[in-house]
Amino acid sequence: MPLFDHLALAAEDLATGAAAVESALGVPLEPGGQHAAMSTHNRLLSLGPGEYLEVIAIDPAAPPPGRPRWFALDAFAGPVRPRAWVLACDDLADALAKAPRGTGQPMDFRRGDLTWAMAVPGSGLFPFDGLAPALIGWGPGVPHPSTRLPDRGIRLTALTLHHPAADALAAALLPLTRDPRLRFAQGAPAITAEFSTPRGPVVLA
Repeated sequence: MPLFDHLALAAEDLATGAAAVESALGVPLEPGGQHAAMSTHNRLLSLGPGEYLEVIAIDPAAPPPGRPRWFALDAFAGPVRPRAWVLACDDLADALAKAPRGTGQPMDFRRGDLTWAMAVPGSGLFPFDGLAPALIGWGPGVPHPSTRLPDRGIRLTALTLHHPAADALAAALLPLTRDPRLRFAQGAPAITAEFSTPRGPVVLA
C-alpha cells in the first residue's frame, strides 16, 4: 500500500514562504531546486525517515511550462499553507487504478540526480478540490530525498483534510492509505498539518 511521502506547502514567493515556515517550525529549510517541466522551485525539510516537507512556488525566472502547473499553483494566492500531499508507490500504475478518478497521468521528472514519475492531472488540480493525494514513484536506485536532509526533529503528527464531502473523500482514499495520522473533517476545502517540534506542537493551515 502507498505510504506518505511528503507534504507540499504552496507559496506565492519561495523566499518569503520558506522564511514563514522556518519561523513557525523554528528550524531552517534546506535548498531544493528547480522543476523545469513545471517551472517551479522549492525548499525542503526532513520529517524523519522516508518523509519530508517542501515549500514550493512558481519560479519567476523560468519560462511558462505550457501546461497547468502541479498543485494548481497557477491559481494559488495568499500566505504559505499546505496545498497538497503525496503518497509514494512501489507500483504507480496499480495505485492509479485505485485512486479517485482524475488523479492524472504519470509524467517523468528529473532534478539533478533525482528521478521520479508522478501522476499529474491535466488541470493541475487533484480530485476533491485538490485534497486527494498525488502519487509518486521514485526512480530505481534513487535515494529518497529525506536521506539527503538533516533531521531537525520535526515530525508530522496529523494531517486533516477538510472538505464538504469528507465522508466520500475518506471512502475514496481507503484503497490507497490507512495512515493513522490522516483525519477528515467537514468544511471548506483545506489541509491542516500538525507537527511535533523541538519547541512544542505547531499547526500549519
